[in-house]
Amino acid sequence: QVQLMESGGGSVQSGGSLTLSCQISGDRFSTSCMVWVRQVPGKEREGIAAIDSDDGSTDYSDNVKGRFTISRNSDKNTLYLTMDNLKPEDSAMYFCAADSAVPRARLRCRLSTVFWGPTGPDYWGQGTQVTVSS
Repeated sequence: QVQLMESGGGSVQSGGSLTLSCQISGDRFSTSCMVWVRQVPGKEREGIAAIDSDDGSTDYSDNVKGRFTISRNSDKNTLYLTMDNLKPEDSAMYFCAADSAVPRARLRCRLSTVFWGPTGPDYWGQGTQVTVSS
């Protein structure tokens, strides 16, 4: 059974930085493809970063590329999202999620492979709120 728990959200001024953490428990295969997703009430969820634990490769949405960094500390079973130069439009609930279908299908962990269909990741954390004020 996979369990995910985010922490590190909060309020910050525009231009500031935050680092989110996601504690991962469960088998390594099912959690080898990890993503960060954000959602604003009334809007569709947005996959913003992915990391393939098999080779360490990463993938970012255009909205956060160059400002956000996804990383994973395997020893601590923790996923991170370092967010720099935050903007008010980054305000959202942030979720970490794992997609076990991607490694089962022997696909690369990319936002396009995780979110190609309507279901997306199968394991989710409870979310942590990030609010950026102007």
